[in-house]
Amino acid sequence: MLAEQLMRAFWPLWTVLLLILATMMMGWHETMPLELFWAAVVVSAVATFSTLFWGLRWFRVPSRLEAIARVDAAMPGRPIAAIADTQAIGGNDPASTAVWQAHLARMAERTKSAHAIEPDLKLTDRDPYGLRFMALLFFVVALLFGSLLRITSVGDVVSGSNDTLLAGPVWEGWVEPPAYTGKPAIYLNDVPAGGLSVPTGSQVTLRLYGEVGALTLAETVSGRTGEVAAASEPQQKFDITQSGTLSVLGDNGIAWDITAIPDEPPEVELTGPIEADAMGEFSQPFMAFDDYGVETGTATITLDLTQVPREYGLTIDPDPIDPLVIDLPMPYTGSRTDFDALLIDDLSEHLLANLPVTMQVQVVDAAGQVTDAMAEKMILPGRRFFRPFAKAVIEQRRDLMWSKANVVRVNQVLRAMTHRPDELGIEETSYLRLRTIIRQLDRMSEFGMNDDGQAEIVQALWDLAVQLEDGRLADARKRLERAQERLAEAMRNGASDAEIAELMQELREATDDYMRLLAEESEPSNGTDQADNSENATELSMDEIQALMDRIEELMQEGRMAEAAELMEQLNELMENMRVTQGEGGDGPQTPGQQSMQDLAETLRDQEELSDDAFRELQEQFNPAPQGQQPQPGQQGEQGQDGTEPGEQQGQQGEQGQEPGNSGSGGDTGEDGQGGGQSLAERQQALRDELQRQRDGLPSLDGEAGEIARQSLEQAEGAMDGAEEALRNGDLAEAIDRQAEAMNALRNGMRELGQSLAENGNDDPGQGTEQGEASGRPVPGARDPLGREIGNTGQSGTEQELLGGVDVNRRAEELLDEIRRRSGEQERPEIERDYLRRLLDQF
Repeated sequence: MLAEQLMRAFWPLWTVLLLILATMMMGWHETMPLELFWAAVVVSAVATFSTLFWGLRWFRVPSRLEAIARVDAAMPGRPIAAIADTQAIGGNDPASTAVWQAHLARMAERTKSAHAIEPDLKLTDRDPYGLRFMALLFFVVALLFGSLLRITSVGDVVSGSNDTLLAGPVWEGWVEPPAYTGKPAIYLNDVPAGGLSVPTGSQVTLRLYGEVGALTLAETVSGRTGEVAAASEPQQKFDITQSGTLSVLGDNGIAWDITAIPDEPPEVELTGPIEADAMGEFSQPFMAFDDYGVETGTATITLDLTQVPREYGLTIDPDPIDPLVIDLPMPYTGSRTDFDALLIDDLSEHLLANLPVTMQVQVVDAAGQVTDAMAEKMILPGRRFFRPFAKAVIEQRRDLMWSKANVVRVNQVLRAMTHRPDELGIEETSYLRLRTIIRQLDRMSEFGMNDDGQAEIVQALWDLAVQLEDGRLADARKRLERAQERLAEAMRNGASDAEIAELMQELREATDDYMRLLAEESEPSNGTDQADNSENATELSMDEIQALMDRIEELMQEGRMAEAAELMEQLNELMENMRVTQGEGGDGPQTPGQQSMQDLAETLRDQEELSDDAFRELQEQFNPAPQGQQPQPGQQGEQGQDGTEPGEQQGQQGEQGQEPGNSGSGGDTGEDGQGGGQSLAERQQALRDELQRQRDGLPSLDGEAGEIARQSLEQAEGAMDGAEEALRNGDLAEAIDRQAEAMNALRNGMRELGQSLAENGNDDPGQGTEQGEASGRPVPGARDPLGREIGNTGQSGTEQELLGGVDVNRRAEELLDEIRRRSGEQERPEIERDYLRRLLDQF
């Protein structure tokens, strides 16, 4: 009750006191005019004494009787008051007296529950506007952003002293380097006098406090001329453009020796020769670096007219040819201060393709500084055409792009080419397209050729040359690509078995048509027995492709879509390689080095199949097929769902089928389409023995690459030996790990062997064409024993993307996600999940 009286009587007093303290802690009195300060003092004093008088007037100390009555009122029936009462009537009646005594006893018992009453401190009825809360809020803000020490400055204001001006710093300064440098701002008040190095272009901000003129600025770093602010200006900004001194003159002055660090211009250079594939896509390596990072870059390609052979349609002066400007690729992530990159593009349809040009690369940094590398002379790569008629059309297209004045000559040459259409050996549609182009040229020869007409004829000639080069293969190729796209879409969407069978049949038909047309196009016309060799090679390729498609269908029906998609990419790559190499002639006799590469490729392929069988065996050990039901691979091999006879599919069970519950991948039964009656361990031993034979038969090669190749093959043999031992002990997970090591070592050995063959001059250039014999370079489109196009460096292997243009990082992420998903499935056997976790640890 005393707390209630204090709160209700003195809440106006502590509200006023909190407001006064908040204003002083925030330092408002230091900035007020003196007259306003004294008025605030008077108002504060009046308010304080008024609220104090009001509180003393209404405050009253509660009595004991009031406290007892407050406690009694909190209990039901007011028992304390009832005990103090006396019986008014019936005192002489024994029954009435007994009732009264029972009532008193009950009330006395109830008084035992008496307890202290909590005070009621609510002031809503006395402060409906919440003034006390406003004052408390101001006080809390003052505690956070003000200082209790400022209360002591009230005496200085009363006495009229100005010493508060000297309490803080009399100047402040900052140096902010350019944003592109990534360097932090420098607070000059924390930097002692002496030397200070900052990047050129840094901005200086200086603020002078106190009486104007007491402090001045002196500097020689900005190089400013003309109208310059006064040295005593309270706030100044300028940029550092040169080394010099920066000083604040006056009391507590300071000086620095500023060293301006210049921004070095960027540098760029071409780091290797330009390379290109048979389809005209070129790759130009370059290197760029800058102290703070390269922003942009371009490559300018200009015709080198002095090196152009001025013959045929190139004898006349060309029309104006604008330089070709291509943006250089910049790193999306990482630093741009020092990086290597490749400029990749395909300019086959441009006039400058296959003509002498100069390429000059240029880079720009964030400061706008530009650096040009030395111009490099080269022949700009473009698509190569091998069929004579297509090459002639492309040449006329080049002449027409060279100058519109060549329209008459181009028209005459094209007419001469079609003089005897029955001897051209081209399709009727191509001939009709050529006649249409000639009629258009007739009109333009008579009435003149404009830019739009020239562009139309140039595009028509390009389309005609591509059709002549690829022939009917172009349409067959498009049909094959559509079938592959539909099958890939089915993989992503989880198609049914019926849809998979239908799409696979469509893919087989498209592949058959494409391979048949490819064989027709590749068939020699000289009547030699080379035609039979080419046909046999096509039949062998068809068997391999058929087995690959069987494997794709098998994986899709098993639900292993990620692996099926990977094989689909390999099939697409194989088709692409066959398209690029079509029209370049057959293979010549193999050298010992090529034979070794081919043998190693077959060993690698057999090892991959054996590893697949071991993994399937591991799965089927812990996920056996239901009683009386055959596993999917065996069913597919017996029923021939892909249209082939049992035993024709690679990796299938064979004509005798498979017993229920048998994995068919080896084990001790060894019912594998490749392994015959051998177990997995026996097949692994056979592969190891074959690799030993191939190692002994390697050609003698010098150099580091040859030594690395031998060591890699030795490692592969050791890993195979470990896999064989694990298979004999029944440890399939360990065997799969060792087989993976063997395959990696084999791939590395084959890569180094191919490089060593190229360095020692043992790589066969192919057909022995004039180009190969004259320059020693690989024949365009020649393939290594793996069926891949040989790179421009002459090494066995490929410079193409093995994923056929698919984003490598995205593909790797998809595979890792699939492994993580399978490793988290609790229903899978622990040994399989342990194997998957080990895969994740490696990658």
